[in-house]
Amino acid sequence: MRMAPNLLTGLRLVLSLAVFASLIAIAAAERGAPISDAVGVDLIWFSLVGFLVAGLTDFFDGWLARRFQAVSLAGAILDPIADKVLVCGAIVGLLAVGMPYEFAVMGGLILMREFAVSAMREVLAPKGVKLPVTFLAKTKTTLQIVALAASMALTFWPAWGLSLDIRTLRAAWFWTEVFLAVATAVTLWTGAQYARSAWMALSGRAPAGTRPSGGE
Repeated sequence: MRMAPNLLTGLRLVLSLAVFASLIAIAAAERGAPISDAVGVDLIWFSLVGFLVAGLTDFFDGWLARRFQAVSLAGAILDPIADKVLVCGAIVGLLAVGMPYEFAVMGGLILMREFAVSAMREVLAPKGVKLPVTFLAKTKTTLQIVALAASMALTFWPAWGLSLDIRTLRAAWFWTEVFLAVATAVTLWTGAQYARSAWMALSGRAPAGTRPSGGE
């Protein structure tokens, strides 16, 4: 069982790449690529189901690592990478499919924050500065996954065999965008917290430390 957390993290990484590839294939089909309707529907189903399964592994790998005291350096490195590939891949893939302006803005802000924090860690590591993983940073990943799953489900709603009237569809999009806005706000806030912690550590105003757990 001690290998289970890392195996789940590896599964999340593989699924994330597969979901991204599926979304790109769907976007290509919308632009005239020779993909049959049946294959297109299969890709849509795989994109959503694969994304949800990958998102669930984010919870279970952390739970298993704590439950069986299987925290490892490899897991600490791979877990945030897998999270970022999952979230960023889904955002880029959905943008390729074609999303509303509001999604593009919020998705872009999330991408910039994720890349900025990763770059910050790379710059600080040689200086011996390690930023502690916060509970809010872990929560923001969950918020991102839920918001992106809802966006994906609504984008491809005809494939589910549902019959939604325009009023219901607009209401669903409104609340999905509200939730995505909350996820974006928390994402930016945690990015600001990391920037503040980095500045305080570099200026000698606070000790730097870390916990070997995923999410950032």
